[in-house]
Amino acid sequence: MSHSRISKRISAIAESATLKVDSKAKALIAQGRPVISYAAGEPDFPTPQHIVEAAAIAVRDPKNHRYTPAAGLPDMKEAIVQKTLQDSGTEVKPNQIIVTNGGKQAVYQAFQVIIDDGDEVLVPAPYWTTYPEAIKLAGGKQVDVFAGADQGYKVTVEQLEASYTPKTKALLICSPSNPTGAVYSKEELTAIGNWVASKENLWVITDEIYQNLVYEGITAHSITELVPEIQDRTIMVNGVAKSYAMTGWRLGWMIAPDDAAKAIGNLQSHLTSNVSNISQRAAIAALTGDQEPVKQMLVAFDRRRKLAVSELNKISGIMTPNPQGAFYVYPDVAGLLGRTWAGKEINTSLELADLILDEAEVAMVPGEAFGPSGYLRLSYALGDDQLLAGIQRLQKLFS
Repeated sequence: MSHSRISKRISAIAESATLKVDSKAKALIAQGRPVISYAAGEPDFPTPQHIVEAAAIAVRDPKNHRYTPAAGLPDMKEAIVQKTLQDSGTEVKPNQIIVTNGGKQAVYQAFQVIIDDGDEVLVPAPYWTTYPEAIKLAGGKQVDVFAGADQGYKVTVEQLEASYTPKTKALLICSPSNPTGAVYSKEELTAIGNWVASKENLWVITDEIYQNLVYEGITAHSITELVPEIQDRTIMVNGVAKSYAMTGWRLGWMIAPDDAAKAIGNLQSHLTSNVSNISQRAAIAALTGDQEPVKQMLVAFDRRRKLAVSELNKISGIMTPNPQGAFYVYPDVAGLLGRTWAGKEINTSLELADLILDEAEVAMVPGEAFGPSGYLRLSYALGDDQLLAGIQRLQKLFS
């Protein structure tokens, strides 16, 4: 009997599409090509100085050179308790918190702990590229619930009900959304929370990593704040990567009901043990220290958001809804498909993204990475000049 060298479980995982496009763009840049990349969801700002200083102090303290509790430093957990109360309107206990190596580990562990083979997970589409692989690794089945630009990329209770079956175990929520920047209103999220409450044993995993990146004076509400009765079956995912320009520090967390939190802690004790103590000390400074640098970054993101939407919508065949959160725009490019550009017939957004990279030297992620074809994701977390220059190249290519 022959055996595959690589397990079927791992062989089935696809590489992160966003990182793949970003790596290709960086390789071309290294070759001297003037590529502008909108691929990676990574702020171009340095981590604020007071956070870096906290890490530098921590490095020199021998107590940070040793193992610490797998689920997180007590001070880190206390900072998360206060942040969750302030920004999510939800009171949690330290023992419900597990500090993770970035938001990705939190997402992975959430599905591992609540999903069994064959369980279905309702996933509003467009969705972040890692969700399908994390669900697959847990033995679950992803059920897409699609909302297009005409719905502002937000699903309705009616759509969720139509997709619900006796096998449905969990609903995933990401607001503000990666890849669309959509933010569910208080009324929309309350309706979804009440629907969840009406379903016995239905879990919610709510990814709130972009919670503090919102515009136009709106608030990104948490479902546990609006419908508290479902807190005992909700896992909250968050982190410092996006709001504090700390993507490389790898510091996220998850908050779960007591039984799930204990199970997640057990898993992490074998998987990775504690997150770097230096990153935890830096994250404590991020959450408890001066928030002015974050506000300044948000002002810049808002300016870029407006620029990206207005310039993209000057291109005939592109329709870009106005995102209210995160740092992405997600234009509907159906009007460019089924046509010939630069001598090539283009029928999918995957083909369109390849054409744009070849002809305009602009890298972006096609809709196929996040759900159906017909869309592109652009991150505006890059410099103002590059942001405009790249879109001007698109305007020239599709004129």
